[in-house]
Amino acid sequence: MKREELVLFYQFRDDEKLALAQKTLHRLGIHTKVLPEEAWREKIGYLLGLKGFRAANPEDYEDDPFVFPHEVMVLQHIRNKRLDAVLKALKDAGVPPVHYKSVVTPFNTLWTLRRLCETMQKEHAAMIEMEEAKEKKDKKDEASEGNE
Repeated sequence: MKREELVLFYQFRDDEKLALAQKTLHRLGIHTKVLPEEAWREKIGYLLGLKGFRAANPEDYEDDPFVFPHEVMVLQHIRNKRLDAVLKALKDAGVPPVHYKSVVTPFNTLWTLRRLCETMQKEHAAMIEMEEAKEKKDKKDEASEGNE
């Protein structure tokens, strides 16, 4: 039995981009779900409709607002070559890049969407830092080669 592929969309403010992404995914047989702004309180498992997960109590989060300004895609049952094909299809369709993407794992189903967003943000910042350090090193190497 093939598992149902699903993509959750969070914080998409550009309706055209969202519509194009959904249309592209639907053509690939992938279901989509747009999450409300307050979904950050919920566990990923709950947002996916998995058994054993209940809704969070909003009162538990009244004094702890969370604002995440980036678009997020959470991909369930999409991995490896299929993931590559899905990302290529989105790019080929002209969907602008979404920098915060995550595949569902047994571990992150237990996380809140907030924790997933914060983790992706840290990873994204670390990646950018590594790229900038590499660029600096490459420029330094080029400059020292020119001095020889």
